[in-house]
Amino acid sequence: MGTRGREIVGEHIDRVLELLNKAFADEWLAYYQYWIGAKVVEGPMKDAVMGELLQHAADELRHADMVSNRIIQLGGTPLTNPKQWFEWTNCGYDAPDNPFVKTILEQNISGEQCAISTYDSIIQEIGMKDPVTYNLAVQILQDEVEHEEDLQSLLEDLGVFIKA
Repeated sequence: MGTRGREIVGEHIDRVLELLNKAFADEWLAYYQYWIGAKVVEGPMKDAVMGELLQHAADELRHADMVSNRIIQLGGTPLTNPKQWFEWTNCGYDAPDNPFVKTILEQNISGEQCAISTYDSIIQEIGMKDPVTYNLAVQILQDEVEHEEDLQSLLEDLGVFIKA
């Protein structure tokens, strides 16, 4: 860990690490939700939805990596036990118990909306107290906004497909 890089965060370090570990938990749960959803999804447009879910899963895993690297840079430790993810999560986890494509899309849209709120909240709270974490949150937020849009477009297309 770089001492000067940590110094700029100053007295806010514990709160920043808490926010980052909560986001880390969210990213891992989102990764798994997308990944397993892609495996079990059923119904019309299944292949298109599966492809989108797998792409989003890869993005969420990349986000988890980015967040864990920042936690380590700040001298913290990312959550090391998956059981902790459920204790720390902002957004929770929606098991794809109903594999119908519409349900899977709606669950993941809800997850993305929570992620958007979470990263927006981090951006608002941290601001320039920690510009590195701020920029990280902005980068991830951009992906989450795009994910929501992608999933809502698929849901809209599905609605047209089902009506036809």
